Amino acid sequence: MRMITIGAALVALAITAALVSLIWTPYDVITVDVAHRLLPVSAAHPLGTDQLGRDMLSMIMAGARVSLAVSLLAVAAAMAVGVPIGLLAAGRGGWVDEAVMRAGDVLFAFPSLLLAILLATVLGPGAFNAVLAIALFNVPVFARVTRGAAIGLWQRDFIAAARLAGKGRFVISIEHVLPNIAAILGVQATIQLSLALLAEAGLSYVGLGVQPPYPSWGRMLSDAQTLIGTAPRLAIAPGCAILLVVLGFALIGDGLRDRLDPRG
Repeated sequence: MRMITIGAALVALAITAALVSLIWTPYDVITVDVAHRLLPVSAAHPLGTDQLGRDMLSMIMAGARVSLAVSLLAVAAAMAVGVPIGLLAAGRGGWVDEAVMRAGDVLFAFPSLLLAILLATVLGPGAFNAVLAIALFNVPVFARVTRGAAIGLWQRDFIAAARLAGKGRFVISIEHVLPNIAAILGVQATIQLSLALLAEAGLSYVGLGVQPPYPSWGRMLSDAQTLIGTAPRLAIAPGCAILLVVLGFALIGDGLRDRLDPRG
């Protein structure tokens, strides 16, 4: 329970910053103010300013909005595609199940981040394409988790009773199978959110994610690399933000998994 609480607090802090940035940030994150570039930490600028004179705290807040939005949309899209595929594979079995698993093997043969970079390169940089790229390598994850959790339920007595009642496979999957594996899917979603956040940061770092002037944590890291020797705080701030939010999602996922583990 302690892990879940700590993780939820970290994630809630990031979500709060993202929501607040929708209506207010201490300074405009788009306006360039070269006269005040690389200012140190002060009361006016709690995290200093970057090489273009933009307030770092404001950039972190706005970056949270972008990074979290891309990650959440990508995982949601992956679940919307992967879960039905997994339910179909478990419910139909036979060649359908085999085809789904082999297609998943093909995608798993490529490193996930490399596949995302390849797809984003083909489609072009941008937030929407980043969502598509990250969602693509998450689809087989949710398909496999769904299929693995659902396939055992089809041998249970309550499923047999539903089939005797005349219910079709689709109705059984929606009414009986999906509710019983929802908790498992929730745990997997939190874990994939942490990986999606890292993937978004990686895509933005190499210039394939959200494009300037809109900030993202990965883009901030990329911009800071040439000044790491003279102004390391420019890299430390977004790096810590990524670390804490990824840690938060990971702690929530691990905590939920431990609570749902019958051997615990």
